[in-house]
Amino acid sequence: MRGTVKRRPHPVDEVLPAPKLAVYGIQHVLAFYAGAVIVPILLAGAIGLSDEELIHLINADLFTCGIASIIQSIGFWKVGVRLPLLQGVTFTAVSPMIAIGMAAGGGTQGLLTIYGSVIVAGLATFFIAPYFSKLIRFFPPVVTGSVITIIGLALLPVAAQDAVGGAESPDPGNPVNLALALGTLAVIVLIQRVFRGFMATVAVLVGLVLGTVVAWAAGLVEFASVGESSWVGVTTPFYFGWPQFSIAAVVSMIVVMLITAVETTGDVFATGEIVDKRVGRDDVARALRADGLATTIGGVLNSFPYTCFAENVGLVRLTRVKSRYVVAAAGVFMILIGLVPKAGAVVAAVPHPVLGGAALAMFATVAVVGIQTLARVDFNDHRNVVIIASSLGVAVFVTVQPDVAQALPSWAQILFGSGITVGSLTAIVLNVVFHHVGRGRGPAIAGPPGDTVRLSEVNAMDRDTFVATFGRLFQGPTGTLSRAYDRRPFADTTELRSAFQESLFSGPEAEQRELMAHYPDLGGDTVAEGDAGEDSERDQACAGLTRLADTDREEFADLAAAYRERFGIPLIVCVREAHDRAGILRDGTRRLDNSAAQEHAAALIEIAKVANHRFADLVAEANPIQSARVRSAGR
Repeated sequence: MRGTVKRRPHPVDEVLPAPKLAVYGIQHVLAFYAGAVIVPILLAGAIGLSDEELIHLINADLFTCGIASIIQSIGFWKVGVRLPLLQGVTFTAVSPMIAIGMAAGGGTQGLLTIYGSVIVAGLATFFIAPYFSKLIRFFPPVVTGSVITIIGLALLPVAAQDAVGGAESPDPGNPVNLALALGTLAVIVLIQRVFRGFMATVAVLVGLVLGTVVAWAAGLVEFASVGESSWVGVTTPFYFGWPQFSIAAVVSMIVVMLITAVETTGDVFATGEIVDKRVGRDDVARALRADGLATTIGGVLNSFPYTCFAENVGLVRLTRVKSRYVVAAAGVFMILIGLVPKAGAVVAAVPHPVLGGAALAMFATVAVVGIQTLARVDFNDHRNVVIIASSLGVAVFVTVQPDVAQALPSWAQILFGSGITVGSLTAIVLNVVFHHVGRGRGPAIAGPPGDTVRLSEVNAMDRDTFVATFGRLFQGPTGTLSRAYDRRPFADTTELRSAFQESLFSGPEAEQRELMAHYPDLGGDTVAEGDAGEDSERDQACAGLTRLADTDREEFADLAAAYRERFGIPLIVCVREAHDRAGILRDGTRRLDNSAAQEHAAALIEIAKVANHRFADLVAEANPIQSARVRSAGR
């Protein structure tokens, strides 16, 4: 009897040995710690809390971060996305919470009003999650790729600020800060280059530890706070008193959580890309339910709204450790740190420049994941170019000039206070405007900017019009175009382009030979004088074959004659992808030794390449901005 084969679990669901879980978990905690504690520090200073109250907020924050991360990574029922996503307090909530606290009188009273709004907003997020997840159709790669890229780019200034000494005491001119930051980054890169296996996966941890040791040896690290900290510090529910509820505060915090939901959705898609796991509507709903539940727990346990931390998304990509149980282990460590203030003080001793050096690698990695997602976008569709360019531009603008939000009414400052938020919303709104509102005519395919042919119009064409519109893609007979027409309707320009390619290669051999015969000789007089057509002239002009000297013209003519005598067809080369004239001659001469069958296949491939470039010309001419870009590149 054949035994059953045990299927290996997906890397996300793999339970690693306890020692590895511990080391990887600690690495996540170290990478996360600075971002985790900055929110309570900023809030406490703004609303006038004492140092003792601040310490309790930090412990409560870490304790609840651990619980939230376990909920998100391990999950139960329909809560938790079950991906390696670590939870932390959202930066989006900082300004609104400060405004809520100050409006309520500041101090502890302001804190209680903040907690009331946090609890209600968390519950609202939990129940709204399944409805919000239905909007996933508004998150195609053009949106998710833009959002993920924005998250990475917008976080880089945070890393840079840490690298120069931190927000509290930046010192860009200090060579020690620069050395620690770049030294930590160099160690991470060196380990990734030299080592394999386990050592490569803990590169960030090793960089942080070595950077801290070097800083300590130089007398730049103080461990006095470790001795002053107590061993045990337990956060209890409603430590500061019973929460207070204000309608205005609750509405503001619900808006914050809706904005945070967009960021969480981007992080979920980013992590799905990294760990090779498809993300669907149910996954988004589970992630948002976890956010809502964690936020409600935060309000009860004296903490704040929670979301997925992009810092650790970058760490997953950098280390390639995909197990969600690593994040659960990090959650356990955060709970312990929240209960043992001394442990938190040790972690807090890591210098800002060291954290900044590691963060530069991690945040940039998030942006790379976004770029990988954008690689699936149809850039022939000019609408997608506008969406990506506009969202990135707005995000970087607000990130570099955060005070611009002060030019707006107070209610709008919540939206414009974060480059991630406003950039993400820009991508979402523009995607709706361009792809979901009004008559969806599709991308511009051909024609001058004022009289373009849209994809929807291509799908509605009769055969003769279709052949006339795309006749310039190929020389001679139109059988290839006619077969491509039979593949309608086309969902996008990629599908249209594929139809031409498949039709070319599926045609009868006699038709393919006839098609080849219509392509002009390289460097021939018919091309230089324009008799072979504008497209052939444009193709060959890329390598200067339309303005050859007499000697060069003779060399090309001799090669063309030899090739025709050997194979019965012209030598066809996609000149736009050739290196130079000498290379074309060299490769053409080498091809004379090939078999007829091989050269038949090679000619088809070169024809397909030529058609691809001519198709790109059609799209560029139909899109004003893209056309200008192409003309500029030509100049």
